Amino acid sequence: MATPTESTPINAGFLIKVWVRFVYKVLSQRQVRRWRKDPGRVIFVSSKLCIKATPFTRLAEAHAMRFISQNTSIPVPKVYSAFEHKGRTFILMERIEGEMLSSGWVQRPDTSKARILSQLKAITEQLREIPPQDIRGVADVTGGPVYDQRLPKKDLWGPFPTIDAFHKELRFGHEIEDFNEHQLSHLPGLPDLVAFHRQPWPRPAFTHGDLSSLNILVRGDDVVGIIDWETAGWMPPYWEYTSAWHVNPQNMFWQEEIDKFITPHPQALEMEIIRRKYYGDF
Repeated sequence: MATPTESTPINAGFLIKVWVRFVYKVLSQRQVRRWRKDPGRVIFVSSKLCIKATPFTRLAEAHAMRFISQNTSIPVPKVYSAFEHKGRTFILMERIEGEMLSSGWVQRPDTSKARILSQLKAITEQLREIPPQDIRGVADVTGGPVYDQRLPKKDLWGPFPTIDAFHKELRFGHEIEDFNEHQLSHLPGLPDLVAFHRQPWPRPAFTHGDLSSLNILVRGDDVVGIIDWETAGWMPPYWEYTSAWHVNPQNMFWQEEIDKFITPHPQALEMEIIRRKYYGDF
């Protein structure tokens, strides 16, 4: 499969673009009060269709879902159309019937939890088995910049030719040689972080980037959809684990489950805590 470019639309003929924009406008106006409070909502067109056009939506998200559907058996929404109009991206896609895993998770019996976590483990393993094709560093599926609101200072990062270049940017370009002994005495953990970042890294792994229970749809004990692929891309091998562990405040219970379906990276988690301490996020 050829790697798409960041600006490549999908099935974006004149009539479908007009229809999507019209439907989005009408339905969003009906929900205007709720929409103003939560601009990240997806508009549900019918039981089978929805439109995503949030302030954070990019064409790369549509390409990520298509890439996953073509290279794995992971259940993702089918993309029918994706295009940009006046600085906003619209994605017309399948509405998957299911409920968020976060709904009622703590009340589920252990047998139900185990079945679901086993499926999630298989899903994360499939992601890691996807060969990176022409990507050697950190980038989204199109080879463009990665998006993550949790990264400091800006939402779009890169792309980066190597994982080392990505790590250096996360430290705002700082190297351990930039600090004297006195300064380092007041920066506990920073030398360890730099050493962790500088180690030789294997190839990047394709990463969803936000495997929270809010982005997993289920019917009964079956995982029927993984949604919200805006943070997806080729990332350091540990990134899926540390990004899943730093959960939405409404989703804190999910931290207890992460190690059961993603290979634990305790050192990476410790280093991410240090990075966030000195270089921040959100």
